[in-house]
Amino acid sequence: MENLGSDTEMQLSPEQPTVALTPGSENRIDVWQQTGSFPYPELQVFPPPPTHEYSKNELRLIHHLSSISNDLLLKGSTKLTIWTQKMPKFLSIASTYPFVMHALLSFSANHLAWTHRSNDARNLHIHHGSIALRGLHEAIGSFSPANSDAVLAASVLMLWQATDWRSWSSLRAGIQSVLNTMQSWTHRAMFAEFLAEEDLVATSYRTHRRRSSVDSNERGGILKRTAQALQRAQVALAGHETELHWLGQLLTYVQRLQGMAPARTPEEQFAQFYYLRKWLFWVPVALLQRTQGQGPAMLTLAQFYATALALEPLFPDLGSSFCSAIALPPMEAIISVTNSMQSEQMMSPALMEIANVMQYPLHVAQQYRSRAVQIQQMAISQGMSFTGISPATMGSASVGNLSPAFAPPALHYSHSQAPSATQSPFLEVPPTHPGFSYGTQGWGAVPSPGLPAQNYQTQDEQLYGYLSSNNLGGGFVPSPIWT
Repeated sequence: MENLGSDTEMQLSPEQPTVALTPGSENRIDVWQQTGSFPYPELQVFPPPPTHEYSKNELRLIHHLSSISNDLLLKGSTKLTIWTQKMPKFLSIASTYPFVMHALLSFSANHLAWTHRSNDARNLHIHHGSIALRGLHEAIGSFSPANSDAVLAASVLMLWQATDWRSWSSLRAGIQSVLNTMQSWTHRAMFAEFLAEEDLVATSYRTHRRRSSVDSNERGGILKRTAQALQRAQVALAGHETELHWLGQLLTYVQRLQGMAPARTPEEQFAQFYYLRKWLFWVPVALLQRTQGQGPAMLTLAQFYATALALEPLFPDLGSSFCSAIALPPMEAIISVTNSMQSEQMMSPALMEIANVMQYPLHVAQQYRSRAVQIQQMAISQGMSFTGISPATMGSASVGNLSPAFAPPALHYSHSQAPSATQSPFLEVPPTHPGFSYGTQGWGAVPSPGLPAQNYQTQDEQLYGYLSSNNLGGGFVPSPIWT
C-alpha cells in the first residue's frame, strides 16, 4: 500500500512485524489474493479493497475486521456493538482513500494488540495511525464534497483510538466542523446517518457542550445504583464464567470510582472514563463471537452500555460524544431483543430473571434518551453552529504519547502502598512521554526501553481475572487494558 510521506521516511520506517492469523484465515487471504474476490460478499463492500495495492500483512489486518463484522452479521448481532455494523462503509471508503485505510489498519492492529497483548500489533497500530493522521491533515487542507466522507470516516476511526484528552478533543472538534460543513450536501453523503437531525450520535458531535456538574450526593447515588445493578447481574449469571469475569471487572471499576475524588479537569475526566470507553469497543466483540449462547453475553453487555449511560453526568467536560451517545444504539438493540422475547413467550422463570437483570439498563436508557432528545430539540431550535474547516482544526491530534496499556506496571499494591483517593494507577492515564509524533500531542508511542518490563498474567488469569492470594492486599485489580 502506498504510504504518504517522502522516500526517506519510508526507508526509515521499521520493518513491520507479521500479523499471525488462523490457518483458515490465511487460506481465505491466499484465495483473495489469487482471485481478487473479496471473501465476505455479505458485507456488500464496494468497491472492495484491491489486493494488489496491499502487502500480505495489510490484507491480514483488513481480513481481521472483515471476518469479525461478517461473523456478527450472520449471527444477527452486528447491531449489538459500536462498530461492526459500520465496518462495510469504512471499508468501501478506505478502498479509495489510502489515509482512511491506514486509519482502519490502525484500528485493526489496535484490536489485535488488545486481544493478544501484543507489542508487535501495537507497533503496527502506531505505524498506520501516524500515516493516517498525516493523510487526514492533508485531506482537510483540500476539503471538498468529493473527499468529505473520507475525512469524516478517518476522523471517526482516529477519534475511537485516541488515548489522551487533547487528541480526542481536537478530533471531536474537527468532526463537529466537518458535519456542520457537510449539511449543504447531505444528499450526496455516504455517511448520511451522521447528518440526520434526529440522530443522537450526530447531535452529540455537532452540538458539543459542557453539561452542569453533579453534586457529591448525586454522584454517590449514581455510582451506588450502578454497583447494585451489577451485583444483581452477577447473581443472575452465576455459572457463566466469562461473563462473570467481565461483570467483575466492571464492578471493580465502579467501586474504584466510588473511592476516588470527583475528576475536576477535562484531562482527569478523560483518564477516569477512558477505561470503560475502551471496554465498550472490544468486550462486546469478544463475548458475541463466542460459540456459546448469546443470551448471557447480551445481558452482560447491557450492563456495560447502561454503565456508560449512567456515568456520563460524572464527566461533564467530555459530553455525550465521548462514550454515552455511541453506547445508546447497541443498548437499545439489546432492549429490543429482550422485549421481543418477553412479548412472544409466557413469562417463565428464566424470562422473569432476564426482565429483572434488564430493569436497570432499561430505566437508564429511557432516562438518557429522554434527556438527550430535550437537548437535541433545544439545539435544533437555536440553530446549529457553523465552524469552518481548516488543517488547524485537528492540529493537536497525533501519535506520540505513552498509552495506558504500556505504563510501568504498578497496579498491584499492598495496604501500605494504597494510592490516594485522588490518584489511582488503575484509572489514570499515564502522563505524556515523548515519542515519534506528528504534531504536539499523541496517543500511543512505543514505551521507552528504560521502562521496566510488563508483568503479564497467564492466559487463564487474563480470561478469568483470577489472582493469587498474595496480590489481594490492596484490593482486586483487573488485568491491564491494552490499547
